[in-house]
Amino acid sequence: MRRIAVVGASAAGLAAAETLRREGYDGTLTLVGEEPEPPYDRPPLSKQVLAAEWDSDRLALRTSGDLAALDLDLRLGVAATGLELVDRTVRLADGSEVPYDGLVIATGVRPRRLPGEGAHVLRTLDDALTLRERLTPGNRLVVVGAGFLGAEAAAVAWRLGAEVTLLEPAAVPLAHAVGAEVGQMLAQAHVDRGVDLRCGVTVTEVTEDGVRLADGEVIEANEVLVAIGSLPNTDWLDGSGLAVGDGVVCDEYCEAAKNVYAAGDVARWYNPLFGTSMRIEHRTNAAEQGMAAARNLLAAPEARKPFAPVPYFWSDQYDMKIQAYGFLRGHDEVAVVEGDLAERRFVAVYRTGDRVSGALAVGMPPKAIRQWRQAIVTGAAWRDSVPVEA
Repeated sequence: MRRIAVVGASAAGLAAAETLRREGYDGTLTLVGEEPEPPYDRPPLSKQVLAAEWDSDRLALRTSGDLAALDLDLRLGVAATGLELVDRTVRLADGSEVPYDGLVIATGVRPRRLPGEGAHVLRTLDDALTLRERLTPGNRLVVVGAGFLGAEAAAVAWRLGAEVTLLEPAAVPLAHAVGAEVGQMLAQAHVDRGVDLRCGVTVTEVTEDGVRLADGEVIEANEVLVAIGSLPNTDWLDGSGLAVGDGVVCDEYCEAAKNVYAAGDVARWYNPLFGTSMRIEHRTNAAEQGMAAARNLLAAPEARKPFAPVPYFWSDQYDMKIQAYGFLRGHDEVAVVEGDLAERRFVAVYRTGDRVSGALAVGMPPKAIRQWRQAIVTGAAWRDSVPVEA
């Protein structure tokens, strides 16, 4: 294997490239990135960057010297447009082709959008800087979607003095992921600060004056942020022969085809720890999966290791620090085992089937939730782990 291509130059792609070199690969290593910027961190975009607390130069994942030391064939500012599995080549938007013996796909996701023009999304550095310029005191901002990204942006906009309306189609924000009680608590934090939170409403389009709801009502705004989820960047793989279904479909080793692996937000792989296929859009997972995919690409088939992580994510909203371990979606039960929801300081544990599958903490020290990570790793039985009174 003398030529390896990594398509996607964000956290997962960079982690894969670094791991390949660290594991001793000394052949040609091509790193392709659609954005012109060198690899940078995305979670701060909706927090420190949007709040103007960080300059963009703080986002760089590595210095120019670090990148140079990797001896990369670095192709930035050019998108991948096609993949030929038989010929083992990646086609790029500039008309060039990248041959490979091994391939890591780490092309991430793109924001879902609504009909109409003029709305903001929040995925790239340019997105964050453009929206930041508009969040002036008294400006009216409508945020469509009260998931973690929308909620973080709403909290920052409120802190900057904007008048914020937060629109959510579900009856309770994030209930599908964290449960109704926890979702209601997170929602109340917005309401208590004067954010106009409206649940159970559907936005059909962005207009010149704001957004239009399904019932015809127009909610006026100076700026609109659409945060209604993401789509995996797999269009460039159409006709390639790879299995694609809400991401690049992979096995437990992150392999999608012979010597073709996927990592990060774009990868849907079988996680044997939870016994299910999943696609995780979390920063920590991107780096860990990039490393795992690179190691398995270099390893002999019998030496490969399944990628079986406990997913982790965090969110900052107002004065709340939110941390979670595990796979919370599709849970059957949630129990508060420490603290109090009303005080916004608690640990909640999640059951799927008869095992502990997740834990979420708000306003608690890391050690309060870390012990539950071990319960998730070991597949601890719910009845043996959670007090009956919880």
